[in-house]
Amino acid sequence: MPLTARALLLDMDGTLVNSDAVVERCWRGWAARHGLDGNAVIAVVHGRQGHATMAVLLPERPMEQNYAENRELLAQETADIDGVVPIPGAPAFMAALRTQRLPHALVTSADDALARTRMRAAGLPLPDVMVTAERVSASKPDPEGFLKGAAELGFGPEDCIVFEDSEVGIAAGRAAGMRVVGVGPRAAAHGPTAHVDSLEQIRIEATTDGSLVLHIG
Repeated sequence: MPLTARALLLDMDGTLVNSDAVVERCWRGWAARHGLDGNAVIAVVHGRQGHATMAVLLPERPMEQNYAENRELLAQETADIDGVVPIPGAPAFMAALRTQRLPHALVTSADDALARTRMRAAGLPLPDVMVTAERVSASKPDPEGFLKGAAELGFGPEDCIVFEDSEVGIAAGRAAGMRVVGVGPRAAAHGPTAHVDSLEQIRIEATTDGSLVLHIG
């Protein structure tokens, strides 16, 4: 069944950009340095800001250390673009939004430098509105980022559809009072409004009243 909205709020990693290779390298290295199981770390990291991941995995450690180490890890991730590619269908999806001038924003747990680096490496255009890690006080699953993105586009939560791949991202979209399209294998189990294997299954139609219709399947 088609979904109608006024604006789209788009996660980046796992939704528009496949950065799993970099995430695996950087976070498994971090896990090894801290004597943690790499698989357990990877199970937690997707969708969260790095310092929030560290807080989950090292709950007794002061947050100041998490913030400091996250800055180092962000620099490492930003310098590593080997294997960063677009999610199937993402180039055409983003081109359709831009060509038809449909309101959309990037809402990502990456900081601004990492977001720009990965979008550029994947050959994807940057939306005019970007809500990155520096611009929120709380990481997903907190809904702050999605609510801020909607407000900057000038729409209420009920008018927006979120595209997400991770458990915490889907939870953030739902907590914001928005419908969520889950993208990829991680998303299916976490209760999105609709689910697609990739963005190749999405077709966007602009309507005469300024709305957009998502045809899924």
